[in-house]
Amino acid sequence: MRFVKPVPTGKGPADCFAGDVWFDVVHAGQEPSRIRANMVRFAPGARTAWHHHAVGQTLHVTAGVALIGTRDGVVYEAHPGETVTCPPGEEHWHGATEDRFMQHLALWEGTAPGDDRPETSWLEHITDEQYNAPRTRRH
Repeated sequence: MRFVKPVPTGKGPADCFAGDVWFDVVHAGQEPSRIRANMVRFAPGARTAWHHHAVGQTLHVTAGVALIGTRDGVVYEAHPGETVTCPPGEEHWHGATEDRFMQHLALWEGTAPGDDRPETSWLEHITDEQYNAPRTRRH
């Protein structure tokens, strides 16, 4: 067993996030582990750009209300204690509502040795129209 030295909180880069987003690396697995875990905090109205993960992503909401959008135009709400999975390759975005902070634990895997795909592929920023689409409580 070992304790891992914490990494300083990082600011989400503007090419991947709109608004103020901060993250703490909880775990960055080293081979043979490929698990990644970040605690991510979104200021009101902040959100990711469109992106997808080679091996999928799981989001566990710990505070606030998370908005998770898919390419078909649906924007889901997830509340504290709820967990949402995004399958491999599914383009999506996630962020906070316009009036509250939101925090989630993001879990994903790095790609296997020999797999040349990036673990996360970042795409364009979402539009205000996409962010403000009607919201669905559950799928």
